[in-house]
Amino acid sequence: MKQTDRIFIAGHNGMVGSSLYKLLKKNQFQNLIVADRKKLDLLNQIDTRNFFKENNIDCLVIAAAKVGGIKANMTYPADFLYNNLQIQNNLINEAVNSGVKKIIFLGSSCIYPAKCLQPMKEEYLLTGPLEPTNEGYAIAKIAGLKMLEYYNLQYGVNVLSLMPCNLYGPNDSFDLEHSHVLSALVKKVIDAIDNNLNEVVIWGSGIARREFMHVDDLAEAILFFSNKFENHSFFNVGWGTDISIKELALLIGKIANYKGEFIWDTSKPDGMIKKCMDVSLMQEYGFTPKINLEKGIEQMIKLYNKNK
Repeated sequence: MKQTDRIFIAGHNGMVGSSLYKLLKKNQFQNLIVADRKKLDLLNQIDTRNFFKENNIDCLVIAAAKVGGIKANMTYPADFLYNNLQIQNNLINEAVNSGVKKIIFLGSSCIYPAKCLQPMKEEYLLTGPLEPTNEGYAIAKIAGLKMLEYYNLQYGVNVLSLMPCNLYGPNDSFDLEHSHVLSALVKKVIDAIDNNLNEVVIWGSGIARREFMHVDDLAEAILFFSNKFENHSFFNVGWGTDISIKELALLIGKIANYKGEFIWDTSKPDGMIKKCMDVSLMQEYGFTPKINLEKGIEQMIKLYNKNK
Protein backbone atom coordinates (compact mmCIF):
# COMPACT_ATOMS: atom_id res chain seq x y z
CA MET A 1 0.00 0.00 0.00
CA LYS A 2 1.22 3.46 -0.88
CA GLN A 3 0.26 6.61 1.00
CA THR A 4 -1.43 7.95 -2.15
CA ASP A 5 -3.42 4.76 -2.88
CA ARG A 6 -7.19 4.82 -2.61
CA ILE A 7 -7.65 2.19 0.11
CA PHE A 8 -11.08 0.80 0.97
CA ILE A 9 -11.21 -0.65 4.50
CA ALA A 10 -14.29 -2.86 4.50
CA GLY A 11 -15.44 -3.11 8.12
CA HIS A 12 -13.82 0.10 9.35
CA ASN A 13 -16.07 0.28 12.43
CA GLY A 14 -15.08 -3.18 13.62
CA MET A 15 -12.22 -4.10 15.90
CA VAL A 16 -9.64 -4.77 13.16
CA GLY A 17 -10.85 -2.18 10.67
CA SER A 18 -10.92 0.68 13.18
CA SER A 19 -7.43 -0.14 14.41
CA LEU A 20 -6.06 -0.23 10.86
CA TYR A 21 -7.85 3.01 9.95
CA LYS A 22 -6.28 4.77 12.95
CA LEU A 23 -2.82 3.43 12.08
CA LEU A 24 -2.98 4.42 8.41
CA LYS A 25 -4.18 7.91 9.33
CA LYS A 26 -1.26 8.21 11.73
CA ASN A 27 1.10 7.21 8.90
CA GLN A 28 -0.20 9.91 6.55
CA PHE A 29 -2.26 7.73 4.20
CA GLN A 30 -4.29 10.30 2.32
CA ASN A 31 -7.12 8.45 0.56
CA LEU A 32 -8.85 6.10 2.98
CA ILE A 33 -12.32 5.07 1.82
CA VAL A 34 -14.92 3.82 4.29
CA ALA A 35 -18.64 3.12 4.25
CA ASP A 36 -20.96 2.15 7.09
CA ARG A 37 -23.89 -0.26 6.69
CA LYS A 38 -26.33 2.52 5.89
CA LYS A 39 -24.19 3.58 2.94
CA LEU A 40 -23.14 0.12 1.73
CA ASP A 41 -24.73 -3.29 2.32
CA LEU A 42 -21.91 -5.77 1.69
CA LEU A 43 -24.46 -8.59 1.50
CA ASN A 44 -25.91 -6.93 -1.61
CA GLN A 45 -23.93 -7.67 -4.76
CA ILE A 46 -25.36 -4.79 -6.81
CA ASP A 47 -24.67 -2.24 -4.06
CA THR A 48 -21.13 -3.55 -3.72
CA ARG A 49 -20.56 -3.48 -7.48
CA ASN A 50 -21.76 0.12 -7.75
CA PHE A 51 -19.59 1.17 -4.80
CA PHE A 52 -16.44 -0.13 -6.50
CA LYS A 53 -17.40 1.48 -9.81
CA GLU A 54 -17.91 4.86 -8.15
CA ASN A 55 -14.78 4.95 -5.98
CA ASN A 56 -11.82 3.95 -8.19
CA ILE A 57 -10.24 1.81 -5.45
CA ASP A 58 -6.58 0.71 -5.63
CA CYS A 59 -6.44 -1.54 -2.57
CA LEU A 60 -9.12 -3.45 -0.65
CA VAL A 61 -8.70 -4.60 2.95
CA ILE A 62 -11.33 -7.17 3.95
CA ALA A 63 -11.83 -6.57 7.67
CA ALA A 64 -15.62 -6.95 7.43
CA ALA A 65 -17.00 -10.17 8.90
CA LYS A 66 -19.67 -11.58 11.17
CA VAL A 67 -17.74 -12.62 14.28
CA GLY A 68 -18.48 -13.92 17.76
CA GLY A 69 -17.50 -16.31 20.52
CA ILE A 70 -18.25 -19.99 20.94
CA LYS A 71 -21.86 -19.47 22.07
CA ALA A 72 -22.78 -17.27 19.09
CA ASN A 73 -21.04 -19.62 16.65
CA MET A 74 -22.94 -22.62 18.02
CA THR A 75 -26.30 -20.80 18.06
CA TYR A 76 -26.13 -19.18 14.61
CA PRO A 77 -23.92 -21.43 12.42
CA ALA A 78 -25.94 -20.78 9.26
CA ASP A 79 -25.68 -17.00 9.73
CA PHE A 80 -21.93 -17.20 10.28
CA LEU A 81 -21.48 -19.28 7.13
CA TYR A 82 -23.87 -17.38 4.85
CA ASN A 83 -23.02 -13.82 5.89
CA ASN A 84 -19.28 -14.30 5.72
CA LEU A 85 -19.41 -16.12 2.37
CA GLN A 86 -21.65 -13.44 0.90
CA ILE A 87 -19.51 -10.54 2.15
CA GLN A 88 -16.31 -12.15 0.85
CA ASN A 89 -17.78 -13.18 -2.51
CA ASN A 90 -19.17 -9.72 -3.18
CA LEU A 91 -16.04 -7.86 -2.11
CA ILE A 92 -13.52 -10.08 -3.90
CA ASN A 93 -15.39 -10.50 -7.17
CA GLU A 94 -16.44 -6.87 -7.54
CA ALA A 95 -13.00 -5.62 -6.51
CA VAL A 96 -11.29 -7.71 -9.19
CA ASN A 97 -13.88 -6.80 -11.83
CA SER A 98 -13.39 -3.09 -11.09
CA GLY A 99 -9.59 -3.26 -11.43
CA VAL A 100 -8.47 -3.22 -7.79
CA LYS A 101 -4.72 -3.91 -7.75
CA LYS A 102 -4.30 -5.43 -4.28
CA ILE A 103 -6.54 -7.31 -1.84
CA ILE A 104 -5.63 -7.97 1.80
CA PHE A 105 -7.71 -10.69 3.49
CA LEU A 106 -7.92 -11.39 7.22
CA GLY A 107 -8.72 -14.95 8.16
CA SER A 108 -8.61 -16.79 11.48
CA SER A 109 -6.76 -19.55 13.29
CA CYS A 110 -10.02 -21.54 13.28
CA ILE A 111 -9.29 -22.55 9.66
CA TYR A 112 -7.04 -25.33 10.97
CA PRO A 113 -8.27 -28.87 11.80
CA ALA A 114 -9.73 -29.61 15.23
CA LYS A 115 -6.98 -32.15 15.96
CA CYS A 116 -4.26 -30.14 14.28
CA LEU A 117 -0.64 -30.76 15.17
CA GLN A 118 0.70 -28.01 17.43
CA PRO A 119 1.90 -25.39 16.84
CA MET A 120 -0.27 -24.97 13.73
CA LYS A 121 1.69 -24.47 10.51
CA GLU A 122 0.27 -23.00 7.31
CA GLU A 123 0.77 -26.35 5.57
CA TYR A 124 -1.74 -28.02 7.94
CA LEU A 125 -4.70 -26.30 6.26
CA LEU A 126 -7.32 -28.81 4.99
CA THR A 127 -5.58 -31.83 6.52
CA GLY A 128 -8.49 -32.87 8.77
CA PRO A 129 -12.04 -32.11 10.04
CA LEU A 130 -12.73 -28.71 11.60
CA GLU A 131 -13.74 -27.89 15.18
CA PRO A 132 -17.57 -28.36 15.20
CA THR A 133 -18.30 -25.39 17.49
CA ASN A 134 -17.22 -22.82 14.87
CA GLU A 135 -17.23 -24.86 11.67
CA GLY A 136 -19.52 -22.47 9.76
CA TYR A 137 -17.23 -19.49 10.33
CA ALA A 138 -14.13 -21.56 9.58
CA ILE A 139 -15.52 -22.87 6.28
CA ALA A 140 -16.31 -19.32 5.19
CA LYS A 141 -12.78 -18.13 6.02
CA ILE A 142 -11.21 -21.07 4.19
CA ALA A 143 -13.40 -20.30 1.18
CA GLY A 144 -12.23 -16.67 1.21
CA LEU A 145 -8.60 -17.73 1.42
CA LYS A 146 -8.91 -20.20 -1.46
CA MET A 147 -11.00 -17.80 -3.55
CA LEU A 148 -8.22 -15.23 -3.38
CA GLU A 149 -5.63 -17.87 -4.20
CA TYR A 150 -7.57 -18.77 -7.36
CA TYR A 151 -8.26 -15.16 -8.32
CA ASN A 152 -4.53 -14.55 -8.05
CA LEU A 153 -3.83 -17.52 -10.32
CA GLN A 154 -6.51 -16.69 -12.87
CA TYR A 155 -6.55 -12.89 -12.88
CA GLY A 156 -3.15 -11.95 -11.45
CA VAL A 157 -4.53 -9.73 -8.68
CA ASN A 158 -1.99 -9.04 -5.92
CA VAL A 159 -3.21 -10.82 -2.78
CA LEU A 160 -2.06 -11.04 0.84
CA SER A 161 -3.88 -13.30 3.34
CA LEU A 162 -3.08 -13.12 7.06
CA MET A 163 -4.34 -15.65 9.61
CA PRO A 164 -4.28 -14.03 13.07
CA CYS A 165 -4.64 -15.82 16.38
CA ASN A 166 -7.40 -14.81 18.83
CA LEU A 167 -7.70 -11.02 18.81
CA TYR A 168 -8.81 -8.52 21.44
CA GLY A 169 -8.70 -4.76 21.84
CA PRO A 170 -10.69 -1.54 21.38
CA ASN A 171 -14.05 -1.98 19.64
CA ASP A 172 -14.31 -5.63 20.62
CA SER A 173 -17.79 -6.48 21.89
CA PHE A 174 -18.49 -6.95 25.59
CA ASP A 175 -21.94 -8.39 24.83
CA LEU A 176 -21.82 -11.95 26.18
CA GLU A 177 -23.94 -13.20 23.28
CA HIS A 178 -21.35 -12.10 20.73
CA SER A 179 -18.08 -11.40 22.55
CA HIS A 180 -14.80 -13.24 22.28
CA VAL A 181 -13.45 -15.04 25.32
CA LEU A 182 -11.06 -12.38 26.65
CA SER A 183 -13.55 -9.51 26.54
CA ALA A 184 -16.26 -11.81 27.97
CA LEU A 185 -14.02 -12.69 30.92
CA VAL A 186 -13.17 -9.02 31.52
CA LYS A 187 -16.88 -8.18 31.62
CA LYS A 188 -17.73 -11.06 33.97
CA VAL A 189 -14.93 -10.23 36.40
CA ILE A 190 -15.62 -6.48 36.53
CA ASP A 191 -19.38 -7.07 36.85
CA ALA A 192 -18.71 -9.45 39.75
CA ILE A 193 -16.55 -6.84 41.49
CA ASP A 194 -19.15 -4.11 40.93
CA ASN A 195 -21.96 -6.29 42.30
CA ASN A 196 -19.98 -7.73 45.23
CA LEU A 197 -20.29 -11.27 43.87
CA ASN A 198 -17.87 -13.95 45.00
CA GLU A 199 -18.35 -16.27 42.00
CA VAL A 200 -17.79 -15.99 38.25
CA VAL A 201 -19.18 -18.85 36.15
CA ILE A 202 -17.26 -19.66 32.96
CA TRP A 203 -18.09 -22.07 30.14
CA GLY A 204 -16.00 -25.24 29.91
CA SER A 205 -13.31 -26.78 32.07
CA GLY A 206 -10.72 -24.03 31.62
CA ILE A 207 -8.12 -26.42 30.18
CA ALA A 208 -8.49 -25.19 26.59
CA ARG A 209 -5.47 -23.15 25.50
CA ARG A 210 -5.60 -20.09 23.27
CA GLU A 211 -3.15 -17.58 21.82
CA PHE A 212 -4.04 -13.89 22.16
CA MET A 213 -2.80 -10.84 20.26
CA HIS A 214 -3.81 -7.20 20.55
CA VAL A 215 -5.61 -5.91 17.47
CA ASP A 216 -3.18 -2.98 17.16
CA ASP A 217 -0.40 -5.51 16.58
CA LEU A 218 -2.41 -7.03 13.73
CA ALA A 219 -2.87 -3.56 12.22
CA GLU A 220 0.91 -3.07 12.39
CA ALA A 221 1.38 -6.46 10.70
CA ILE A 222 -0.98 -5.50 7.87
CA LEU A 223 0.96 -2.31 7.22
CA PHE A 224 4.32 -4.07 7.59
CA PHE A 225 3.52 -6.83 5.10
CA SER A 226 1.35 -4.86 2.67
CA ASN A 227 4.22 -4.00 0.32
CA LYS A 228 6.36 -7.09 0.77
CA PHE A 229 4.52 -9.45 -1.56
CA GLU A 230 3.42 -9.29 -5.19
CA ASN A 231 1.79 -12.71 -5.46
CA HIS A 232 -0.54 -14.73 -3.27
CA SER A 233 0.84 -15.09 0.24
CA PHE A 234 -0.75 -16.79 3.25
CA PHE A 235 0.79 -16.97 6.70
CA ASN A 236 0.02 -16.89 10.41
CA VAL A 237 0.26 -13.80 12.61
CA GLY A 238 0.56 -14.11 16.39
CA TRP A 239 2.92 -14.65 19.31
CA GLY A 240 3.47 -18.39 18.97
CA THR A 241 2.67 -18.90 22.68
CA ASP A 242 -0.61 -19.77 24.37
CA ILE A 243 -2.35 -19.67 27.75
CA SER A 244 -5.14 -21.80 29.22
CA ILE A 245 -8.54 -20.21 29.73
CA LYS A 246 -8.18 -20.94 33.45
CA GLU A 247 -4.82 -19.13 33.54
CA LEU A 248 -6.33 -16.25 31.56
CA ALA A 249 -9.24 -15.92 34.01
CA LEU A 250 -6.85 -15.91 36.98
CA LEU A 251 -4.65 -13.30 35.29
CA ILE A 252 -7.63 -11.03 34.60
CA GLY A 253 -8.79 -11.53 38.20
CA LYS A 254 -5.35 -10.63 39.53
CA ILE A 255 -5.05 -7.48 37.41
CA ALA A 256 -8.61 -6.41 38.30
CA ASN A 257 -8.09 -7.27 42.01
CA TYR A 258 -10.99 -9.75 42.01
CA LYS A 259 -11.11 -11.72 45.28
CA GLY A 260 -13.78 -14.28 44.41
CA GLU A 261 -13.79 -17.74 42.84
CA PHE A 262 -14.10 -19.02 39.29
CA ILE A 263 -16.67 -21.77 38.73
CA TRP A 264 -16.18 -23.93 35.64
CA ASP A 265 -19.37 -25.10 33.92
CA THR A 266 -18.15 -28.37 32.44
CA SER A 267 -21.56 -29.05 30.89
CA LYS A 268 -20.55 -26.46 28.27
CA PRO A 269 -17.98 -27.16 25.53
CA ASP A 270 -14.32 -26.16 25.61
CA GLY A 271 -13.99 -25.97 21.84
CA MET A 272 -10.63 -26.94 20.38
CA ILE A 273 -8.40 -27.94 23.31
CA LYS A 274 -5.20 -26.33 22.04
CA LYS A 275 -4.81 -23.67 19.36
CA CYS A 276 -1.37 -22.14 19.03
CA MET A 277 0.13 -20.71 15.84
CA ASP A 278 3.47 -21.52 14.30
CA VAL A 279 4.70 -18.03 13.40
CA SER A 280 8.07 -18.99 11.94
CA LEU A 281 7.25 -17.46 8.54
CA MET A 282 6.11 -14.20 10.12
CA GLN A 283 9.30 -13.99 12.16
CA GLU A 284 11.41 -14.89 9.14
CA TYR A 285 9.89 -11.92 7.31
CA GLY A 286 10.85 -9.67 10.23
CA PHE A 287 7.68 -8.93 12.23
CA THR A 288 7.08 -9.34 15.98
CA PRO A 289 4.03 -8.18 18.02
CA LYS A 290 4.70 -5.66 20.78
CA ILE A 291 1.74 -5.42 23.18
CA ASN A 292 2.02 -8.12 25.86
CA LEU A 293 -1.05 -9.78 27.36
CA GLU A 294 -0.86 -8.11 30.78
CA LYS A 295 -0.74 -4.64 29.24
CA GLY A 296 -3.57 -5.55 26.88
CA ILE A 297 -5.77 -6.82 29.71
CA GLU A 298 -5.19 -3.60 31.67
CA GLN A 299 -6.37 -1.65 28.63
CA MET A 300 -9.46 -3.84 28.21
CA ILE A 301 -10.42 -3.39 31.87
CA LYS A 302 -10.11 0.39 31.51
CA LEU A 303 -12.19 0.32 28.30
CA TYR A 304 -14.95 -1.71 29.92
CA ASN A 305 -15.03 0.46 33.05
CA LYS A 306 -15.19 3.57 30.87
CA ASN A 307 -18.01 2.37 28.62
CA LYS A 308 -20.18 0.12 30.81
